[in-house]
Amino acid sequence: MKAVRCHNHEIHVHDVPAPSGAGVRVKVAAAGICGSDLHFWQGGFPVPFTLGHEISGITPDGRWVAIEPTVYCGHCERCVRGDYNLCVRGSDAVLGVGRDGGMSEEIIVPKHCLVPLPGGIAVEDACLVEPLSVAVRGIAMAGISHRHKVAVIGGGTIGQCAVVVARQVSPRVHLFARHPAQQRAGEILGATLEGATDDYDLVIDCAGTDSAMAQAADLCRPGATILMLASYWGGLTLPAMQMMMKELRTVTSMAQARQGLVRDVDIAAAILAENPLIAPTLITHRLPLEAAAEAFAIAADRKQGAIKVAFSP
Repeated sequence: MKAVRCHNHEIHVHDVPAPSGAGVRVKVAAAGICGSDLHFWQGGFPVPFTLGHEISGITPDGRWVAIEPTVYCGHCERCVRGDYNLCVRGSDAVLGVGRDGGMSEEIIVPKHCLVPLPGGIAVEDACLVEPLSVAVRGIAMAGISHRHKVAVIGGGTIGQCAVVVARQVSPRVHLFARHPAQQRAGEILGATLEGATDDYDLVIDCAGTDSAMAQAADLCRPGATILMLASYWGGLTLPAMQMMMKELRTVTSMAQARQGLVRDVDIAAAILAENPLIAPTLITHRLPLEAAAEAFAIAADRKQGAIKVAFSP
């Protein structure tokens, strides 16, 4: 079967053996390109695995599912308490990072990775469940109420997902996005773009840069919270004096796990089913696996309007 991998700053489509072993075989319907995938490619990371952790597909018995991409051990202390995103297996547990992911025609995953889809979600749109679940976890950890004013910095997929999840609770969500396509998407999903203030209760950094963190501190009211939802691949300079003087709280979040008995991915699937505007707003491009190099180039060029680029194997 065909599979997408990267090596020496190049994206290649390989012919690889079909997956085998224990688990549930899933015929992949969609696999999204994440910012992490772009980082692997642009950084020249020698990832010897098939890429892709934003996955949806069809099981042999015809069920439409999304995939929770963590193949956790289930018995370490972190897994037992529900924080299986912090499993001792580390990156080796993550599909598309430490093991073969979903930018392929088929994948085999443990049964616990399956996310049943509520009615109203097309299977080719369900690759959005994973990025939505990242926002679900982070915003739950940061804490939010209907009284809160929320600002989101960064208009990529995670920023847009943060808008969607924050709007589930608060009517006041402001998006700071660089590109016109991102701004239009944010407005469709319920964010405001005008009338920015400096008294937000929760500021969500989805850009992951020094300048974004400085902006976040500027936007916060005293005693507010900054949620670090971006991926931070290198060092980060914090506006420490301003954060101290305002007594700002910072919250970090990693991927997805559980909130009590409920998985973040199941909450994300319910949100996706409830809002038919999410998928057509976020998935801007769909390409076959054979066009992998073109798909990655499109995903990297935000100025041309790409938000989520997805493969349709």
